[in-house]
Amino acid sequence: MNHFFIIEHLEKEMYEWCLIEYKHISQAVGKKNLWFTNIPKKDRKKLAKYGSVFTESVTSMHLKNACVLDPEANKLLSPRDKSRFQYFILGGILGDDPPQKRTGPELSRFLPEAVKRHIGDRQMSTDNAVYTAQQILRGKAFRKLAFIDTAEVTINKVESILLPYRYNLVHGKSYISPKLIHYLKKKESF
Repeated sequence: MNHFFIIEHLEKEMYEWCLIEYKHISQAVGKKNLWFTNIPKKDRKKLAKYGSVFTESVTSMHLKNACVLDPEANKLLSPRDKSRFQYFILGGILGDDPPQKRTGPELSRFLPEAVKRHIGDRQMSTDNAVYTAQQILRGKAFRKLAFIDTAEVTINKVESILLPYRYNLVHGKSYISPKLIHYLKKKESF
């Protein structure tokens, strides 16, 4: 069964940070396996090179075999879910610290027919959530994945930024897009 990752864009704007994460997701899962939904017409071109783009919300698509990845779900995504679901739906949400728990009220409640699963109890960036789900669907149990719960990005010799989200550790390094690191280094204030 072919799997599709669907990012329901839930921010008011298409922020540069979102674009960086969406491109990173496309690099991980491939353009043909990635859908962006709820995208304003003015932003469609920006995303077309990374996946299929829809102005409509996933909540109006009535997809069968769909799973919403919701941090508040009761059951953990497992490798067995690979054969059960074809569509994995995530909220395209920029995280807050502390988490605002937006997935449930802004996405899950509008998809009552979809099964809900979580991928741990910590807030992840959207690209890390997709990467985690992808690893699980490839057969790796969640407990065998390595994470860091706060990533530090060095800006210069005296400054760094702490990102208070869970990141996968891949070859001993945080799974963060190099473009995001560049973006953080050039950003003037937070």
